[in-house]
Amino acid sequence: MPRVSQQYLDSRRQQILDAARRCFTRNGFHATSMQDILREAQLSAGAVYRYFPSKEDLIGAIAADAIGQIRAAFEPVLEADPPPPLDEAFTQVTSTIQRMDDEYGIARMAIQLWSEAIRSPELTERLRELVLTIRGLAVRLVRAYQERGEISPSVPAEDVAPILVGMFPGFMLQKVLFGDVDARMVGQAIRGLVGGHLSTEADDEPA
Repeated sequence: MPRVSQQYLDSRRQQILDAARRCFTRNGFHATSMQDILREAQLSAGAVYRYFPSKEDLIGAIAADAIGQIRAAFEPVLEADPPPPLDEAFTQVTSTIQRMDDEYGIARMAIQLWSEAIRSPELTERLRELVLTIRGLAVRLVRAYQERGEISPSVPAEDVAPILVGMFPGFMLQKVLFGDVDARMVGQAIRGLVGGHLSTEADDEPA
């Protein structure tokens, strides 16, 4: 029997994940059966179950992929030395999320994952690990902005970072439900908040 290459295996796995994502985005997790995914992927049960023994395994893999891509959106900001201004950083990250949502519905998928995590301790734990990684990246950014004076150092970075990270789920939720928010608005909002803080700091300095 000819040996199957790793590239082939990875391609087949991605084919299944893409099919599952389309089904879940269209009908939701609970209304989608494994048979729906088999039909969408145009593969046999054996081919799919080789990679994902259950629908829960598929959901977990999609969760890891979605959070991983959101995490990757932070990397260009983190790699910049020095980091861009806070409002530009938020615009950059949100623009990446917006593009991913326009291409394959990552925001709608993320909302379903959060909902599913409420009833699934296993998925909650998997998401927790991934989100804590993103929070760690955000703490590094907050500290850099505190040193530059763009965020007040009076609050620990470990307390600021989770709230800033929470803005991205809020953006995704409103984009999916109402469609009246975009990355530009996020940057403008941050600019207004930061501008107010910096103006206050400047006013407090002695002449």
